[in-house]
Amino acid sequence: MNADKKVQQILKILNKIYPKTPIPLNHRSKFTLLISVLLSAQCTDANVNNVTKTIYPKYNKPQHFIKLGRKKIEKLIKSIGIFRVKAKSIHLLSKLLVEKHKGRVPKNFEDLEKLPGVGHKTASVVMSQGFGYPAFPVDTHIHRLAQRWGLTNGKNVIQTEKDLKKLFPKKSWNKLHLQIIYYGREFCTARNCYGITCKICTTCYPKRKKTIITKKA
Repeated sequence: MNADKKVQQILKILNKIYPKTPIPLNHRSKFTLLISVLLSAQCTDANVNNVTKTIYPKYNKPQHFIKLGRKKIEKLIKSIGIFRVKAKSIHLLSKLLVEKHKGRVPKNFEDLEKLPGVGHKTASVVMSQGFGYPAFPVDTHIHRLAQRWGLTNGKNVIQTEKDLKKLFPKKSWNKLHLQIIYYGREFCTARNCYGITCKICTTCYPKRKKTIITKKA
């Protein structure tokens, strides 16, 4: 199956299973979305949502987190992985937003990626889900599936993002990256499909017999 045909089949399957793609991280604003995405590193969305449901009603602006200070932020998020590092980032980025951006989340990759704790993937999620800008955030799920589906060589997440952007129409990116995440969690899981059992894998590679060993992000 050539690349164009493969892309058509993947889009067809994903659009049928996931016609709607709600944002998995609960948030109240672009700022709380940014915080939730930062917290989600090495942590499940469900755990982040469980923690933030008691935080955001009281603390939902940069000024709130500046006033709280790092130690109090740590206590609020202590059930989340690497909470000390994340608390420091939240405190520092809140200060930077107030000092340089009038307390608002910047609407461009350059300024977002200058914020403490914010890398390209986090910036891409905020640009996509917060501002509606066409972006293709690549997490471990997407990186793994793109390899299983023969869409990238799997060198790293940067290369995977470039490859996917070349293959799929720009208008599909914002919805598609969420569809792939949902599909990876439900059907093409890390320790189940291995490239030979789910609908997309069997459609793209009907004759594949050996399991696919993917390169880590």
